[in-house]
Amino acid sequence: MGPVETSVAPFKPGPAHLRKRRFMDKVEDYVARLTSRSTFWHRIASLIWLPYAFRSGIKIKKVDGNTFSAVLPFRRFNRNWYNAMAGASLLANSEIAGGMYIYGYCGGDYTVVCKRLEYKFLRPCFGPAIYRITPMQSLDECLRTGHEFNFDIEMDIVQQLPTRGLRKELRVGKCMATFHITPKALHEARAERRESAAAKAK
Repeated sequence: MGPVETSVAPFKPGPAHLRKRRFMDKVEDYVARLTSRSTFWHRIASLIWLPYAFRSGIKIKKVDGNTFSAVLPFRRFNRNWYNAMAGASLLANSEIAGGMYIYGYCGGDYTVVCKRLEYKFLRPCFGPAIYRITPMQSLDECLRTGHEFNFDIEMDIVQQLPTRGLRKELRVGKCMATFHITPKALHEARAERRESAAAKAK
């Protein structure tokens, strides 16, 4: 029996690939890459665009090729009246951690919006919270289409407690999030269609 021939559908570029990049898109892309590598520039960018993230002090870093983590410090701004990490802070920073990871990957050609966020509280957190972010799909493959898509991530939230010179981790929460990622070219095309339709209606 001879080899089986398979046909592969040709790749069709989406809006993101056909769009001519503007100067501000290149600036946003540069800032996104810079903030994902440098803690200092991440803090500066957070002060300007994400004041809540700046005050909470959350930081994101790459663990390996498929896993990222964000660390939420145990500071007064993040604690409640009985000196535990506030549930609202854990929940809000789940969205920030996931969004920061995706935006740092996508750059300035896409808008990122949280569509669904589910957080399960397991136990009180009395130390720094670490968000371990694992994507459920290949972000590279999704971006390659050039079209809008939903992207799922899973987060395990743990606290680190010193125990006899060792760091013991206890899971304090689990989060599932879905982000909707849209090429800016698609937003621009829709805006042009609305303007064209409004002009014709006059």
